[in-house]
Amino acid sequence: MAIIITDECINCGACEPECPNTAIYEGADDWRYKDGTKLRGKVILPDGTEVDSDAAQTPLSDDIYYIVPGKCTECKGFHDEPQCAAVCPVDCCVPDDNHVESEETLLNRQSFLHNE
Repeated sequence: MAIIITDECINCGACEPECPNTAIYEGADDWRYKDGTKLRGKVILPDGTEVDSDAAQTPLSDDIYYIVPGKCTECKGFHDEPQCAAVCPVDCCVPDDNHVESEETLLNRQSFLHNE
């Protein structure tokens, strides 16, 4: 299950540097698959979609920090718990019920993003 940042976010930015996948972005900032990963150029995502990892993607929020579900691994393969939730002063980094995923899926994503 990916993590989501709720609208209770105070935009403190504590979560962003803690993400080992660079899946967290400030509101209104474009994101890229290559950010913080070893992905470069055209890649086939685990769901079969072909994307240019260097291309800017549309922000998922214009107002608050957001987490890209396709890059979130809940810190599996890096830490024992999601680091964004561990450092959030207002507890707004919570499991996203719309992106429930198994530990195996999360570990496979971690491996894909970092070519391990």
